[in-house]
Amino acid sequence: MTQTLLIREIKSGLSFDIRVNPHSSRAVIAEIADGVLKVKVTAPPVEGAANEAVIALLSKKLGLNKSRITISAGAKGRKKTILVGGITRAELERRINALATQS
Repeated sequence: MTQTLLIREIKSGLSFDIRVNPHSSRAVIAEIADGVLKVKVTAPPVEGAANEAVIALLSKKLGLNKSRITISAGAKGRKKTILVGGITRAELERRINALATQS
């Protein structure tokens, strides 16, 4: 069951919400549910390790430099808002949809 990720256009780029499951057995982009991208990382939620793992995973899977991806809200919680710069909305949607069909 594939749903659509809610991507918002803001002044500094594009943003979307994720729900992180830290300390998983493997790092994966799990699915899109309720307009939110579900991400699993192996890092524990200690001293920003899970946040760094999230950025590294999104960077690798979306084919973007880490410097173009930041956590703009929710750094201490499971629900986070991701800010992405240097990519068009159409291209980001294409890349995320390609990931969702792989899952």
